Amino acid sequence: MRRRPARRYAAPARRGLRTGPPTCLRGAMTEPTSDDAPERTSDPPTEHAAQVAVLSTGLDQFFALLEEVPADRAGAPTPCTEWTVADLVDHVVRDVAMFAVGVRGGTVDWGAATPHQDEPVAAYRRGVADLLAAWEEHPEAQPGPAWQAAEVAVHTWDLATALGRPTDGLEPVVADLGAGFVRAALTPERRGSAFGPEQPAPEGANAYERLAAFAGRRVDRQGVR
Repeated sequence: MRRRPARRYAAPARRGLRTGPPTCLRGAMTEPTSDDAPERTSDPPTEHAAQVAVLSTGLDQFFALLEEVPADRAGAPTPCTEWTVADLVDHVVRDVAMFAVGVRGGTVDWGAATPHQDEPVAAYRRGVADLLAAWEEHPEAQPGPAWQAAEVAVHTWDLATALGRPTDGLEPVVADLGAGFVRAALTPERRGSAFGPEQPAPEGANAYERLAAFAGRRVDRQGVR
């Protein structure tokens, strides 16, 4: 991961947010338990290592976008109708830190308030390093990296879309890995009020757009809707 000076920005006032679905879950995209995670045994070491490598790629892709967030876009709307760009970034930074806690067997309170990050780039970088270290320490942890890849991939699409950036150039393997988990875990009865119903993906949609549509986002290859 490249090292650049941390960017600071103030928490913006909420303004100009779209109405209607999708809202976004204040915890992680899914909160898997032994009851709703796909039935499987622990990953063989080679498969696990491959999945962690894919997750690492996804984390780096979000980092690249995060580094490019202009200070004047912190208050911009996102596909998550209740969140600004700053809210979305705070959510992902918090999730990555909590992922590490969960991998190490700690108790995670997904309903806890999300703190605002004045230096999100630095906080995210620390969180990513800690998460990858946690996976090295506890390769047996379940659910495996796929559900974290799903969270990161969907929010990478959210941030890219909020910034007007395409996702065609991103590595599709990250979204594909996450989609395999989410399609098994995010059943209609688990969507609740946090996710809108699955939306149709437009013709020619890439892996990130297909995953976002499954998660309830309205995907327009010409821009945010």
